[in-house]
Amino acid sequence: QVQLVESGGDSVQAGGSLRLSCAISGSTLSRYCMAWFRQAPGKEREGVAFIDTDGTTNYAGTVKGRFTISRDNAKSMLYLQMNKLKPEDTAMYYCAAVHSIFGVRALGPPDEFKHWGQGTQVTVSS
Repeated sequence: QVQLVESGGDSVQAGGSLRLSCAISGSTLSRYCMAWFRQAPGKEREGVAFIDTDGTTNYAGTVKGRFTISRDNAKSMLYLQMNKLKPEDTAMYYCAAVHSIFGVRALGPPDEFKHWGQGTQVTVSS
């Protein structure tokens, strides 16, 4: 069973940076398409960034140019580098995975992803 554990969330001021990490265990990361989602209080969970098994990435328009998703298959780690943070980036951030056999090739709705972490909180103050 795939397990995902996020870390790196914190409270920062607007304009600051954070790097989130997601440790994957229970399977081979290279076989999985990975994504970061976030959910603010009272709002639906939304996709932030996606990375395919071949390293192809795509981003939500609200974070493009500020956030970078990356993966290290050898270390079984997924990362999200977040720069120029804004108060509207405040949310719980979740790591998500889906085996490549399911054909997910871009950032889509949460229900396309089969495995989830527990989340890490990011708070950005103005």
